[in-house]
Amino acid sequence: MSYESKTADFRAHIAAGGKVEASDWMPDEYRQAALRFIEMHANSEIMGALPEREWIARAPSLRRKLSLTAKVQDEVGHGHMLYRVAEDLGKSREAMIADLIAGRTKFHNVFHYPTYTWGDVGVIGFLIDGAALVTQKALLESSYAPYVRVLRRICAEESLHQRHGEDLVLELCAGSDEQRQMFQEAVNRWWEPVMQFFGPPSKPEGDVLLAWGLKTRTNEQLRQRFFDTYVPKLWDLGISVPDPALAFDDVAGEWRWTQPNWDTFWQVVKGNGPMTETRLAWRRWMHEAHGWVRETMDEPRLAA
Repeated sequence: MSYESKTADFRAHIAAGGKVEASDWMPDEYRQAALRFIEMHANSEIMGALPEREWIARAPSLRRKLSLTAKVQDEVGHGHMLYRVAEDLGKSREAMIADLIAGRTKFHNVFHYPTYTWGDVGVIGFLIDGAALVTQKALLESSYAPYVRVLRRICAEESLHQRHGEDLVLELCAGSDEQRQMFQEAVNRWWEPVMQFFGPPSKPEGDVLLAWGLKTRTNEQLRQRFFDTYVPKLWDLGISVPDPALAFDDVAGEWRWTQPNWDTFWQVVKGNGPMTETRLAWRRWMHEAHGWVRETMDEPRLAA
């Protein structure tokens, strides 16, 4: 059977809702698209641990320190589970980490930004983890079966992370005027990056990930689902959203909103964010500082 015929059969399998295993034949384009996407997801989990790691020592209570520590450990674990899935697509974990710390591969835009106050930690835990949960739950329908299996565990743990963030936000909003203002200012700072998190609106026919069934929802469908869940929650807390145009259109059945600056988004994801170099430098240092652990684990076991 020719490559073209096998590809046509593969497309028909995907279109019928079929799943793909790592050992299955797949077109080169599918393999590369899956690898890039899962590698970026893994990078984002690894780099996403850093903004909150910076706040463990400054958390306001022992309970919050323990919660943040556990969450950071989970995020790093998610990254390594995803690297393991990506390895089966033809790239070693060592190569993926080397590309990440050298700035050759991407990670999510929101992890290129600084955190200034405890309110920023609330935004990360509530809104950014909420946005991640929206996207990851949709990916449970992905055509690549090993990715789906890992995502089931990740989604369960991310749900706990989001509940932790919601609890933190409720504490701030029920606190002093200064605490409420701290969270409001953080929402104002982060709203545009959160809108950019889902990516620019795109047509289904131009999205390679949608074409191969690796994604099953458009960027805008995911953003609308985020609005449905989180905008009413913010309003119920008395927190305003820094977008005067944001409103639900009953006729269209969707939210109207203001497009962010997409030029800024593309600059950030290409590695030109305000904290990109600092965070990558931290990741490089940690990778080098713990090299002895990897070397020890790779050594053959000594004879008893």
